[in-house]
Amino acid sequence: MQKKLLVLGCTGSIGCQTLDIVRRHPDRFAVCGLAAGKNQSAVQELCKEFSCAGTVFSRDGMEGIAHLVGTCGADMAVNGISGSAGLEPSLCVLENGMDLALANKETVVMAWPLVQKTAARTGASIVPVDSEHSAIFNMIHDIGAGNISGVVITASGGPFREYTTEQLKHVTTEDALKHPTWRMGPKITVDSASLANKGLEVIEAVRLFSLQAEQVQVVVHPQSLVHSLVRTKDGMLYAQISDPDMRHPIFGALVWPDHERNAIPPFDLAGHTMTFFPPRFDDFPLLSLAYDCAKKDGAYPLAFNAANEIAVQAFMDGSLSFIQIAECVKEVLRSDWSMQLDSLDAIRSADRKARICADTFVRTAGRTKP
Repeated sequence: MQKKLLVLGCTGSIGCQTLDIVRRHPDRFAVCGLAAGKNQSAVQELCKEFSCAGTVFSRDGMEGIAHLVGTCGADMAVNGISGSAGLEPSLCVLENGMDLALANKETVVMAWPLVQKTAARTGASIVPVDSEHSAIFNMIHDIGAGNISGVVITASGGPFREYTTEQLKHVTTEDALKHPTWRMGPKITVDSASLANKGLEVIEAVRLFSLQAEQVQVVVHPQSLVHSLVRTKDGMLYAQISDPDMRHPIFGALVWPDHERNAIPPFDLAGHTMTFFPPRFDDFPLLSLAYDCAKKDGAYPLAFNAANEIAVQAFMDGSLSFIQIAECVKEVLRSDWSMQLDSLDAIRSADRKARICADTFVRTAGRTKP
């Protein structure tokens, strides 16, 4: 029987690869709804191809998303929307009791207590799609949460992993967008270069898998073949290994809890070299800041995310240097973010406050960009 899918962010990287999987497996999957941020013509073409309904977020807003979620009859929604804009669609999906294949990390970082509570109330399942958390999710499911003592998240290190401290002061947006192994959207590619993305994944892992920050280790693995590892209580490490292809974790989420044959060639271990080394926390301070936030309650993770979003956009606009991204986030985190986020209104309020603080930093520090 076909599984009916709603694809949110259908014109982005995750959305396009989800649709590629559907095209390769028409007997298993059908698309019954599509949504994108602003590319109306692309959505219309895709709706015609898959004979389904669609909505454009910039035109129809959350009302359009809510109508689509409530009427399309999907078994599962894939949320590939980039950034904080993906939070409310995630909550809408879960409110409708629909299973969620989640690639939008901001849903977890900004509002996990509310998201978790909503899913528990409606009985919806949340399956991570990020390659790192997909790996951990599946290994914990197979090995048993009670047998796990910690997890290891791998990082490619991005394009600047071998840059000196001095070189990092002079990198350009064009440099940051040249990721050595993954092909992703511009914002997440910059986050990979700064290790902010890995910091967000640390926060995600703590929340998704009920871990302490000290139980989550990051190692740099340039080949991006090992996506994560789990350590069992006897000290052994178990890894999930595949080529760096997001269709693997997307397909895994679509067929979860089963492991089914797919159209992607299986990974061949022969001929590959794998190396691992610790991250350079001093040169990539966003990772340290994320660990600090992961240890705290309240809105600290949300403030980290909001400040980083503003700073990355300023970097891509030429208003901040690469190293000032971390300086902006650090400055915003100096404020008190201990407020509890027990409602969507509280989340929106804290997010606005963090963005105003970050905008203030950009307007002032940006004038003295090194």
